[in-house]
Amino acid sequence: MKNIKNAKWIRHPEVHVDKAVDFCKSFAAKGKIASATLEITALGVFEAKINGKKVGDFVFAPGWTSYNKRLQVETCDVTDLIKANNRIVIGVAPGWRGNYMAAPFHYAGNYIGAKEVAMLCALEIVYENGETEVVYSGKDWKAKESKVRYSNIYNGYIYDCDYVDAKPKSAVEFPHPDNILIDRVGEKIIEVKRVVAKKLIITPKGETVIDFGQNLTGYVEFTIKGNAGEMATIRHAEVLDAEGNFYTENLRGAKAEAVFICNGKKQTYKPPYNFYGFRYICLDGFSDEIKLKNFTAVVVHSEMKRTGYFECSDARINKLFSNIVWGQRGNFLDVPTDCPQRDERLGWTGDAQVFIKTAAYNYDVERFFIKWLGDLRADQTVWGTVPHVIPDVFGVDDECSSAWADAATVCPWQIYLSYANKQILEDSADSMKDYIDYIKTRLVDGLWVQHWHFGDWLNLDASTAEDCSKGTDKLLIATAFFIYSSEIFIKTLKILGKESEEYEALRNESIKAFLNKYMKEGRIATDYATQTACALALHFGITDNAKETAAQLAELVSECGHIKTGFVGTPYILHALSDNGYTKLAYDLVLREEYPSWLFSVKMGATTIWEHWDSVREDGTMWSTTMNSFNHYAYGCVGDWLYGDAAGIKADESNPGYANIIFRPLTDERLDYVKASLETRKGLVKSEWKRENGKVTYTFVVPEESTATAYIGGKKYVLKAGTNEITE
Repeated sequence: MKNIKNAKWIRHPEVHVDKAVDFCKSFAAKGKIASATLEITALGVFEAKINGKKVGDFVFAPGWTSYNKRLQVETCDVTDLIKANNRIVIGVAPGWRGNYMAAPFHYAGNYIGAKEVAMLCALEIVYENGETEVVYSGKDWKAKESKVRYSNIYNGYIYDCDYVDAKPKSAVEFPHPDNILIDRVGEKIIEVKRVVAKKLIITPKGETVIDFGQNLTGYVEFTIKGNAGEMATIRHAEVLDAEGNFYTENLRGAKAEAVFICNGKKQTYKPPYNFYGFRYICLDGFSDEIKLKNFTAVVVHSEMKRTGYFECSDARINKLFSNIVWGQRGNFLDVPTDCPQRDERLGWTGDAQVFIKTAAYNYDVERFFIKWLGDLRADQTVWGTVPHVIPDVFGVDDECSSAWADAATVCPWQIYLSYANKQILEDSADSMKDYIDYIKTRLVDGLWVQHWHFGDWLNLDASTAEDCSKGTDKLLIATAFFIYSSEIFIKTLKILGKESEEYEALRNESIKAFLNKYMKEGRIATDYATQTACALALHFGITDNAKETAAQLAELVSECGHIKTGFVGTPYILHALSDNGYTKLAYDLVLREEYPSWLFSVKMGATTIWEHWDSVREDGTMWSTTMNSFNHYAYGCVGDWLYGDAAGIKADESNPGYANIIFRPLTDERLDYVKASLETRKGLVKSEWKRENGKVTYTFVVPEESTATAYIGGKKYVLKAGTNEITE
């Protein structure tokens, strides 16, 4: 940032809630242009145009941050857009600052940020003669109401293509802190791909519906003529109901509509300020003949490099993997959201921490999480609690749930492991300490015995949407996660060369307390025995007899024949089984097609990951209307087992960033081959195994800058750079 702090914040003289404003200025250049740079941010989201041409290839800038503490500034080269005579128009709409509607419902009506939309910018022009001129936002700008007559992140927009504000007003300057301004930290948000309309449907109710064949996040670009004054409406939905009708009940309070007021002239439109989560659209009030070619879905998410690919001989697993990737695309729109469609779309910490390992296989998410973790640190309270969602829209200081708040330790640690980013540990160490120190105030004899927790959210011991958190004892989960997070913090301290003895003693005390209260003879005590309890004890290394605990977990799975875990246990159950000799049972869970399972949703036609194991039941009915997202990536955490265990690509904690690679693939006779690749900071890593004529051949590719070891059939192989082949 060079000039923007010298500019003035401006807004429309009237408060505009859920409406867009255009800020305009005309100016003449003083000579031939050498370069021109626009620095710009907004309270809301903006689209800037100079002489009718859009600035930048991004959308929804400046993104979503903890607005009162961090506001990103975009810096754009606009040299090619400046002419002799110029007009700059910067449209601003509420975006994520709009009216927050989601559950818990007592927060409904809260505003995520300031009610007014506003803008701050500085346009620096350097002339060929060396002279520099800066055009600042200020009271010499005009503010006028936009053709976007309504804009709300949940409800959608109304666009009147004939509207003209006949009396633009002078913009009003107002004070706003400039110490919150930061250069853009995260990835920009972009249009990633376009999905053509696949099918035109007339539902049993007579609705005109278009199916894009894929649940996605973005918006519809459409061509329309219509009649002057005609109001054409596009409604968005993820699924059809059991009868094949358009279904929106799971959106709760969100209308998710796009309203276009026609003027009788043919034109193509896409919204600059709104996004939706959808597969289907329903068309109301369209007098034009409906042609599929006139409707295109535009996929939008943060610009992340695709790094990981997985494939096997089972087409169902390949579809599951595709659904995992699409779930990440749909929910990694500047913030790792829980879901992109209903009246929520929030950066839930629990969802982020259970999925981050899979996320870092699929895409390069380093910058994405650096930005989000900056907001986590900004919103963490002075006494160390971590809000349920980041950015924090709830604003309740004492909210802090185990497994959710542990994003403060788990996420920085995973970024360090995946990218050898020691700086993220430096940046997050105080945040980790504050969180651990907070829990310390809640410990009694080593056990976390105070506070409310989400528990094993949506586990199958909770049968309805009203008891989502029941099941595995919440205080067992809380103490287990404290032990896990304190281990991460201790490792962090050692890497940073800091003392850790105090926290090692604290962790050891909690391990002893956990064993005394929750375990008996190497097994989770009967009153606490669940799949999740066993999985946590095994994966976090807090059992005094891993063999017995693993046997208990295997028994619990075998007794019912399926997975029963929720958001807390699901990321670890497969690892807990396969790491302790129960590889076949882990594969049984992965390959199971009946409810409950990962492949049940695949069988039911899902194109993303569902929030609940049976979001749609076999008869087409819905599990719930209030808690039923069809694009909810948390259970996509199975992806890290596919990469790390089925294919066997693992990072080495002692040499992060894949400087040393551990290959430990696990085979199963029901699969003929498994292969995966991962583009790391050191280069391309590949692992493949295939079964032919009773033998299994393993092929590993190691980058020149890495070392690697393979473990196969109880044998250890030191691999060389390049391609390595082993047959067993």
